[in-house]
Amino acid sequence: MYLIFNVKIEGLDVLTYNIKKEEISLELPSNSLIAILVGHHSINLVKLEKLINVNINLFGNQFNISGNSENVNKAKLIISAVYNKLSLKKLDISEFNFSNFETEFRMLQGTSSYPKSNRIIDKNEDLRFETWKKTIIPKSVGQKKYFEALNNFELVFGLGPAGTGKSYLAVAKGIHMLKKGIVEKIILTRPAVEAGERLGFLPGDMKEKIDPYLRPIYDALYEMMPVDRVEKKIQSGEIEIAPLAFMRGRTFTNSFVIVDEAQNTTSIQMKMVLTRIGEGSRMVVNGDLTQVDLPKGQISGLNESKKILSKIKDIEIIYLEANDVIRHPIVAKIIKAYDNFTNK
Repeated sequence: MYLIFNVKIEGLDVLTYNIKKEEISLELPSNSLIAILVGHHSINLVKLEKLINVNINLFGNQFNISGNSENVNKAKLIISAVYNKLSLKKLDISEFNFSNFETEFRMLQGTSSYPKSNRIIDKNEDLRFETWKKTIIPKSVGQKKYFEALNNFELVFGLGPAGTGKSYLAVAKGIHMLKKGIVEKIILTRPAVEAGERLGFLPGDMKEKIDPYLRPIYDALYEMMPVDRVEKKIQSGEIEIAPLAFMRGRTFTNSFVIVDEAQNTTSIQMKMVLTRIGEGSRMVVNGDLTQVDLPKGQISGLNESKKILSKIKDIEIIYLEANDVIRHPIVAKIIKAYDNFTNK
């Protein structure tokens, strides 16, 4: 089917444009799952129509989708993908909302160019991290690459702006591995730049001194594990929180190590922590190179290590961008605006 219309421009002849218009039907078997998929008063279909610029009508268990051919096919793929994840219980029905459609839309906007590694660590792992409270899945193309890297490499660098899920997904992978007994403990660390590493001046024990700097990671822990379980594992040492300054001389064995806010490490600190990896351990180093808080003139250890280690095949560096921000949509726009301003 073609949509034909005429446009009259002053001084020119009438022009005729042909735009391919298509209508397809998609039939899904389970009425109960369709009810969850479309939402109350079909709100999810209304939002999907606006997102992709198509018309969607539901008759029983049949979706009739019309509009531009490319957009119609996108809508069909998205509806099918979300339905299949619901039927396979890859999505939590109690938390299901339109964000699941947005996730599939972002995944369609790009394709994963993730290189196949010769060294597959978790070859049977799919793109789901099982925690005690929820199942975590990627919600953008960049996050999918990050998931794949966490499954396939022992040392992963996650570089990108706030809100892209660097720390959150790293914690999810750590909890997933702890729950399955693949590692014996999770170690969380970061440089306490604001206190100049002089943690002795802060009140309380070591945990209380470093807690303010690791608040985002704590939030992720509590979102994926019951509070009492988190506290028990901290007390037993299965989850360890320590400032980067206290890592010297240690070797991490059978551990999942997360180095957060690594852009604020010095060259010496970065080399020190990277060489702590022991047998059976993984390490994730996360940071945002646009948010370095080191004294003026001091080189970021993260930026330096990115250049030094970029050609080592057993190390993967993942770059997350504004398109991978999963917070309020305006956050991605703010990041892009700042990037454009900075690059002028």
